[in-house]
Amino acid sequence: MRHRIAVVGGGPAGLTFARVLHRYDHPVTVLERDPAPDARPPGGALDLHEKLGQLALEKAGLLTEFQALSRPEGQAMRILDPDGTVLRDWQPRPDDLANPEIDRGQLRDLLIGPLDVRWGRGVTQVVPVARDGVLVHFADGRQETYDLVVGADGAWSRVRPALSPVAPHYTGVTSLETSLDDVDARHPDLARLIGDGSVAVYGANRSLVAQRNSGGHVKVYAKFRAPLDWYKDLDVDLADAEAVRSGLLTLFDGWSAPVLDLLRRGTAFAHRPFYVLPVSHTWPHTPGVTLLGDAAHLMPPLGVGANLAMLDGAELAESIATAPGDLDSTVRAFEERMCARAGKWAQITTAGLERLVSPDPAEAIAVFDEVQS
Repeated sequence: MRHRIAVVGGGPAGLTFARVLHRYDHPVTVLERDPAPDARPPGGALDLHEKLGQLALEKAGLLTEFQALSRPEGQAMRILDPDGTVLRDWQPRPDDLANPEIDRGQLRDLLIGPLDVRWGRGVTQVVPVARDGVLVHFADGRQETYDLVVGADGAWSRVRPALSPVAPHYTGVTSLETSLDDVDARHPDLARLIGDGSVAVYGANRSLVAQRNSGGHVKVYAKFRAPLDWYKDLDVDLADAEAVRSGLLTLFDGWSAPVLDLLRRGTAFAHRPFYVLPVSHTWPHTPGVTLLGDAAHLMPPLGVGANLAMLDGAELAESIATAPGDLDSTVRAFEERMCARAGKWAQITTAGLERLVSPDPAEAIAVFDEVQS
């Protein structure tokens, strides 16, 4: 008998989980609160690591299609001093496929493929019910029961409270995101500054990072250490793009004009404080419910989170599909492996954030030197 399985969340973790189960002809229900795939901007590009995200795609049978869509040249990285001096300029080798970039939207579409995603199905609560499975409550008042509910619904997971009382906490680092469109034609000077991949500029307790996406689109991130309500001290209305721009230019005062043009020419601004779960976050095993990705191990966004989320999903799905007998034992064993791996990466990324946004900009450069070596 096939288990009734639902995954909550149509992001990289949930879709990878569903796609691997689909490869084994195992039915799975994908529940996503967004009303449609394009209901909101998908976010910036992701670099999928050879032994993490790419391994997950291989398990899903999608690695060749990913390679056709990805941008190996996006691995290029430049580091500048706030005065505009180029400190590092790393270029990938032609055959370097360690961490190629792909737009989140392209990855989402690749993973969805033949999956039957139930759009507009917001989950409000998940309740394990003894011997009857797990009861899922929806925002529209409906309820459904499953043998296994997998929470892949991100930082503010509605599934997590069924397992853990822990909530994400603020790291002390905030990011303001803006973007540039058609950068090569409209902003050729900034296109040259950014190069084929990303450019990063580090100062004391703040940084500016610009990341090239496909189609001439660029994401720009201003990151800095500040209280969660930093904008109140500057009398900035976060809904007012020009007020946010002015506040950022004040925070980055003294940086070179070409670098600050990344902020001056940006469009709307999105406020994204960095939240994390405790490094050692675990939960008592509960039959019928488990977590993947950010719902399980939210960590600083240093290029690992989505990779781990995808590998979580692929490994759990593969375990269920190849050992269909005792579902509960399969999930329990997976949780032990996942939490051990995630704890190691959470320590690495937490320490990395401390160094990348620190009083000493040389610490940030040292992080990249270590990675490159």
